[in-house]
Amino acid sequence: MYGLNVKRLYVLIVVLACGGALTSRAANPGDEVIIVYNTRVPESKGVADYYAERRHVPASQIYGFPLSTNEDISRAEFRDELQKPLAAKLKKQKLWQIAPTIIHATTNQPGRMEWKVVESKIRYAVLCYGVPLRIDKDPHLEEEGLESLRPELRRDEAAVDSELALLPMIEDSLPLAGPLRNPVFTTTNSAMLHPTNGVLLVARLDGPSATIARGLVDKALQAEADGLWGRAYFDLRNITDPNYKPGDDWIRGASEICRHFGFERVVDEQPGTFPAAFPMSQIAIYIGWYDGGVSGPFTQPTVEFMPGAFAYHLHSFSAATLRSTSQNWVGPLLAKGATITMGCVAEPYLSGTPEVGVFMARLIYGKFTFGEAAYASQSVLSWQTTVVGDPLYRPFGKDPDQYYQDLYARGSKLMEWAWLRLANLGLVNRKPIAEVVALLEQVNSEKPSAVLSEKLADLYAAQGKPTSSAHTYEQALGLDPTPQQRVRLRLTLGERLLAVDRAQDAYEDYQKLLHENPTYPDQLGLYRKLLPLAQKLDKKADAEKYETEINRLAPPPPKPQPESTNPPPATPKR
Repeated sequence: MYGLNVKRLYVLIVVLACGGALTSRAANPGDEVIIVYNTRVPESKGVADYYAERRHVPASQIYGFPLSTNEDISRAEFRDELQKPLAAKLKKQKLWQIAPTIIHATTNQPGRMEWKVVESKIRYAVLCYGVPLRIDKDPHLEEEGLESLRPELRRDEAAVDSELALLPMIEDSLPLAGPLRNPVFTTTNSAMLHPTNGVLLVARLDGPSATIARGLVDKALQAEADGLWGRAYFDLRNITDPNYKPGDDWIRGASEICRHFGFERVVDEQPGTFPAAFPMSQIAIYIGWYDGGVSGPFTQPTVEFMPGAFAYHLHSFSAATLRSTSQNWVGPLLAKGATITMGCVAEPYLSGTPEVGVFMARLIYGKFTFGEAAYASQSVLSWQTTVVGDPLYRPFGKDPDQYYQDLYARGSKLMEWAWLRLANLGLVNRKPIAEVVALLEQVNSEKPSAVLSEKLADLYAAQGKPTSSAHTYEQALGLDPTPQQRVRLRLTLGERLLAVDRAQDAYEDYQKLLHENPTYPDQLGLYRKLLPLAQKLDKKADAEKYETEINRLAPPPPKPQPESTNPPPATPKR
């Protein structure tokens, strides 16, 4: 049993650091949802029925339409087979009411009349596996004002989700070309995210298979019950180009939000993305950019996503297809275990992508649902973003102390993450390291944990106690860490052992790492660690073996290029 003083300290810090007023919610959020499936894809209805059952969506709010079985749909088919029929059903069932509304004149705008939703019983639309993803570009598009747009915006392709988000404005004959301003961008009031303000919150249960699509619901419900726990990873580019720097700023802002909430973070500021050998364990949040296709740890056979995890990679074509487990980003992330994500179906330009700092702030501190946070973070609609996952998912809906009490009462293993968050909150609130260490030592002595032991080892190192740090890393390895956490523990333990002149132990640690992970992606790096140790310890046979492996695995040196006699071009080619 954890000491009473520890329990009180936990509740006090969490409430002070994370408290906030809950927004009022519908008694049954499922009543606010409509579900759309494709009658030409048998699995589509299965996903729809499953979601309706799990989220208690009324059967009368499930709609099937005969749509293309491809991911792309023509503008005419979108309009005639999905957009207009769906609007007609909502009107017929009196789920919303559209009426003329007078917009009074302002200093900059004359008065006018708009047809808009004045009353609505629904807020969300869920598109199920099999509903097309993208509206094709119309090469013959002609409409008034087209010539006033920048050339790159004179196109009408869009994500089906993003186009349907403006369904409440269907009577207003909105322009098709280019993006349209999102009237609820950056709102801090979730009640504003409503059809009466012009926006329907559209998300999809989708992915490479119908099984994966259904699983998004289960993982969301599990994380709502237990909380979203794990580690947060942020892959910056450390870029200074003013055209691209906002992307880095958004991701950095998201990382700071997670730090202040108590997540254990990794922030990479190198230009490249995380390498394949990076031990990315127990992922609760991943945000990075800017590889064209899935890369790094996400290409490995097993990726350690926690239930409820959010994973997002910023790239112009991250969601060009959702059907592949290996192409682009969204499909592979879902296949590996992410619960919610977003992506772009075609070139959005950076300013047309979600602002992930806004997203994380609304999700965590605003206690928004995933659907609410996703649409509060988009500056434009009728554009390229698709939102994938259960829009009702609200991972931070309970007060933190309620999650703590529930896990504690059940004796859940997830309590180790609650204590880790407590420790990080203490550090964020400038508690002395010694005080945080004392707390973790007490908890870890009563219920030893690989997660808490690793944190203790890091704090010992920060206190200038290398021997204690190395010893605690050794202890953590015996406490059933996950496979990727074990890799990280061994890599760091090797460094800690060398720092206290335990070369033989470091050598054995690296050997064990190689033995435990025969397909480790960076074997070359391991051999380069082992070779000087083998030489130092006079292990000649091993040294020869490692030198042979290094020569075999090392890439050949680049061939010298002949000097050009031509002057460089005046303008770089794109």
